[in-house]
Amino acid sequence: MSLSFHWFLPTYGDSRNLMAGGHGSAMSGDRPATLRYLNQIAGAAEENGFESVLTPTGAWCEDAWLTSALLAESTETLKFLVAFRPGLISPTLAAQMAGTLQRHSRGRVLVNVVTGGEPHEQRAYGDFLDKEQRYQRTGEFLHVVRQLWETREPVTFEGDHVRVENAVLNNRPDPVPPVFFGGSSESALPVAAKYADTYLTWGEPLLAVSRKLERVRGLAVDRGRQLSYGLRIHVITRDTSEQAWAEADRLLEGIDPADIERVQANLAHSESEGQRRMSELHNGRTDQLEIAPNLWAGVGLVRGGAGTALVGSHREVADRIIEYSRLGVSHFVLSGYPHVEEAYWFGEGVLPILQRRRLWRPAEHRAPQSIQTPFAATASS
Repeated sequence: MSLSFHWFLPTYGDSRNLMAGGHGSAMSGDRPATLRYLNQIAGAAEENGFESVLTPTGAWCEDAWLTSALLAESTETLKFLVAFRPGLISPTLAAQMAGTLQRHSRGRVLVNVVTGGEPHEQRAYGDFLDKEQRYQRTGEFLHVVRQLWETREPVTFEGDHVRVENAVLNNRPDPVPPVFFGGSSESALPVAAKYADTYLTWGEPLLAVSRKLERVRGLAVDRGRQLSYGLRIHVITRDTSEQAWAEADRLLEGIDPADIERVQANLAHSESEGQRRMSELHNGRTDQLEIAPNLWAGVGLVRGGAGTALVGSHREVADRIIEYSRLGVSHFVLSGYPHVEEAYWFGEGVLPILQRRRLWRPAEHRAPQSIQTPFAATASS
């Protein structure tokens, strides 16, 4: 199995410390998300061999479509995993936007479908459906989008939440953007099985991830489909295990207890099953955060969404990644604080180990090249 690695684009800002908020709550860092800084992160990701960057969606960050379009101009091979929410725009417009960006970026678009699990945030966007209805709408939305991408015939569809008549794209995307999709509830899994190309889950212990993937895999087989699988997780990787855990301790020491209380109170109102599972890994406690070998739940104390990190030496982190890959995980969507520096720690420390084990290949533009030194003395001179 060849593994794919993706980095994260913090369009709300970045920091050397853990930032409180996200996923429905305000969030900002002491490194503002200027276009210049985001270009630095995208450049670090591209230089270190990451396939794409995940551009998040929500009221707590910048718009993913516009940000990705701007950064596509300053990158060459890096792809953009653009997160968006069904229901906030029409499926025809979403299919058209993805097609436009795919064409102008020369095939560098992937999409991450986010149904939304925070009711107050959805209502702020004008969406008043309940959780089950939102997933039903997501399925109808993706049905229309896929039809528009894959057929030249006019698409007419009338569902409970989505209705289009004689919808046609003048220019279909080529290639069709792969669809990444996450969700842990019983309402989410059938949608993933029917419409996703890659099912994403947050970083939990191996047994929990295995059980979830087996559930989705079975639902996909029932529909005659086969998916790939991805893991969204943070990383803290250093030359030695001691150095990595010292960095995790530093991040923990920098957390204001008031922020833990505030964020956990907000997240308690989340309708996201995945968020509930993340919160249960630590239960707001700071003394039992290594929940499995090299798996640290400290990020989730103050951050909504993905709340765990792989912490350890480069070899230890590589070993844990290999363990997840044995469950069928082939995509790893990673992040770290701060995002520029951590991209290099992972790219220069972990990826060479996986390359030696023939589990990862660098992009062609990063292949080693011989350096000509015409003025250097040769062995025979």
